Amino acid sequence: MKIYIGFDDTDTIDADRGTGKLARWFEEVLPEGCRMWGVVRQQLLVDPAIPYTSHNSSACAVVDCIDKDFLSFLIEEAARHIEKCSLPGSDPGLCVIPENSDVIPALINFGLACTRSIVTQQDAMDAARPGAHLSGHGGTSDGIIGAAAAVGLTAYGWSGRLIGYQRLRDFPRMVSVADLGKAGILVISTDRDARLPAPDDMIDTSGWLRPRLLGGRPVLPVIEKGQHLWESPGRKRGRKTH
Repeated sequence: MKIYIGFDDTDTIDADRGTGKLARWFEEVLPEGCRMWGVVRQQLLVDPAIPYTSHNSSACAVVDCIDKDFLSFLIEEAARHIEKCSLPGSDPGLCVIPENSDVIPALINFGLACTRSIVTQQDAMDAARPGAHLSGHGGTSDGIIGAAAAVGLTAYGWSGRLIGYQRLRDFPRMVSVADLGKAGILVISTDRDARLPAPDDMIDTSGWLRPRLLGGRPVLPVIEKGQHLWESPGRKRGRKTH
């Protein structure tokens, strides 16, 4: 079964790491019987009235477990992970829920609301209860908002991009459609005529391969650049102040 573990606001503006990296590091402490399916970055509303570190994003680690008995352990381990890896001055939050929880529809609605409007900690707590673990781990605990939103949007399956998935960061800049398919990444064309990329076609990722989460699976949109050559959109961007 899948368990969604949302992290938010674990860093500061001058940090050498962000919440996404903290979520990816969580793989290192998973016990036998659990494996990291992937880590999804979720983009929330950017508004001057919302305090955030750089881009107002949060992250959800999706963990595959052999059974639900690991849930309590993962909650405790995720809390320890935040306390060990988050930075002073941050406002960390944690949200954990299994895929079969009755609370998921409420968290999905909450996550969608976070992409288009300003919400509160109380809104997050209302969406998470009863059934989801939601906790603050320092500062104002505002991170519970993004953590709950990350879980809801990832469970929704049609939002976010994967920043961790199998050997995502080990692929070369130029990679074939077939090799991505073997890793479980579906390649689709965004061109008007939507010609299907062939297995032997090559994709230029510009060294930044980040599939989208679409239909609950990793999907890489590409644009045709030449004969048997495609390009994936998107580039790495730096942190910014606001």
